[in-house]
Amino acid sequence: MNNWKEFKSEEELDLIIKKSNTRSQIIFKDSVSCGISAHAKHKLVTGNDKLIAKADFNYLDLLSYRSISNLIATKLDVQHQSPQIIVLKNEVPVYIVTHHTIDPDKIETYL
Repeated sequence: MNNWKEFKSEEELDLIIKKSNTRSQIIFKDSVSCGISAHAKHKLVTGNDKLIAKADFNYLDLLSYRSISNLIATKLDVQHQSPQIIVLKNEVPVYIVTHHTIDPDKIETYL
């Protein structure tokens, strides 16, 4: 988790989107009070090394920053869900997954 970049603002979201033109970006929206989200987070921590080797990992505490989660849905034209992984390349979501289907091995195939 030390390599996860927490973001909290629209400006940081815009930067993540722009960075996806040169390096894949992963956005993890975490509902910190949800057991399913805790399970997904545990799987991501376990598979962290393979993901950060190929992409930047961006973390959003969506309970604290729900407005940013709503902006993600609007700017990237994705349905809001949590927990949720969004993989971005060239400013476009190329993979979106939620809940129990969050799997680092599967995410890696889209990086």
